[in-house]
Amino acid sequence: MKVIVWVAEGTWEAAVDAARDLAPAGAGLTLLHVTDEKVAATAHHAYTGLLGRGRRDRDPGVRLEALSQAAAADLLEAAAARLGRDAARQPRRGRLEHEVVRAAEDADLLICARDGARDRLGPRSLAPPTRFVVDHAPCRVLLVWPEPPPGLDSLPPHPPAPPAPR
Repeated sequence: MKVIVWVAEGTWEAAVDAARDLAPAGAGLTLLHVTDEKVAATAHHAYTGLLGRGRRDRDPGVRLEALSQAAAADLLEAAAARLGRDAARQPRRGRLEHEVVRAAEDADLLICARDGARDRLGPRSLAPPTRFVVDHAPCRVLLVWPEPPPGLDSLPPHPPAPPAPR
């Protein structure tokens, strides 16, 4: 069994804990982190467009890329330590939701955590990239709450009944 654990800032502990507790002992685990290129690309384009060209050493996009890579490596290291068993580490760069779906192409299970509203049950408990992943994953998906889930009293009320025909 091949299991991908999506290690995302803010929710990774819950996904790693679920993998540790629920993945079979013989499962091949991969810790996946995706760095969204938009931030570094925006800084790079702002620098080249507004401040000039040719001074790569001053380009903030280059520094942000290096910082992002270091942060991803640190996060994957922390996730591996928390997992407490062998796992491959897969850092990726690109459009977040697309890279997660691509990484799960040959997987049997993708484990990820809810990353939206945490005060109520419902679709807003998933941020748009996570909703995309859940909808498009080519494998089973285990979706976990990063903390205890809200109670059933957080469900929205039923809509009012339509008026009776006359």
